[in-house]
Amino acid sequence: MKRLLIPLCGVLLLSGCASKESSRYSIKQDRGPDRAVDLSRVPDAVPRYEPHSRWGNKSPYQVLGKRYYVLPTAEGYLERGTASWYGKKFHGHTTSNGEVYDMYEMSAAHKSLPLPSYVRVTNLDNRRQVVVRVNDRGPFHDQRVIDLSYAAAYRLGMLQGGTARVEVEAITPGSGSTTQLLASQGRSAVSSDRAAITGRTLQVAALSNVDNAQRLAERLGAQLQEPAKVVATDRGGQRLYRVQLAPLTGKHTLNWLLQQLSQAGYPGAHLVDLP
Repeated sequence: MKRLLIPLCGVLLLSGCASKESSRYSIKQDRGPDRAVDLSRVPDAVPRYEPHSRWGNKSPYQVLGKRYYVLPTAEGYLERGTASWYGKKFHGHTTSNGEVYDMYEMSAAHKSLPLPSYVRVTNLDNRRQVVVRVNDRGPFHDQRVIDLSYAAAYRLGMLQGGTARVEVEAITPGSGSTTQLLASQGRSAVSSDRAAITGRTLQVAALSNVDNAQRLAERLGAQLQEPAKVVATDRGGQRLYRVQLAPLTGKHTLNWLLQQLSQAGYPGAHLVDLP
């Protein structure tokens, strides 16, 4: 099913279901969370302009002996086929464009759309819809067109069946599709952006030194006028300190925050929906 990261050394690293033998995953069989989680209120991804990621956009690339080509743009993309989903096995691991997969975020994997892209996914059996941000590669199974996060699959009502018949339509910021999407929901781009991030967590960086993490949190909190904190976590036997802005007040748009962080040297900042 999954996912491709083009690392600095030029060696292809297969993650997810495309490399089931990999020892980097502690779970052999993918599944959802161990406890019941209500994801009905997790908001859709909010389309915005983003440059193509440094990683995950090499074209062509090869997985399991098959060659794939990345589209130069997502504009006009429309396809119907089978969707699958992925969850806890890959939760916390690196996606193809170098971000961290969070099964509680509205994200997806796709074989050919540029990373990142935004798409609207419609379950053709129950007409439920979600908007997700594509930041990963996969699914590398025949007849499957998209691999959805656990949260997106939950919202589409496809967890029990595992797969669903879907329509995938690209949303291209600046082409009018984003404005039309938000207008159909009775929202403006700015008010939607602010509402979508209020109370959520924006992860900025993960540092190995707690003092540096604390200083960064204090500096960003003062500069951006948002609450900032440091959260310790263990990954691969290493203690890391995540610098996060949380809970976001909603006084700034997500675009503005991400722009400020990128200029400060943290272009990989991303929203985290749930712990």
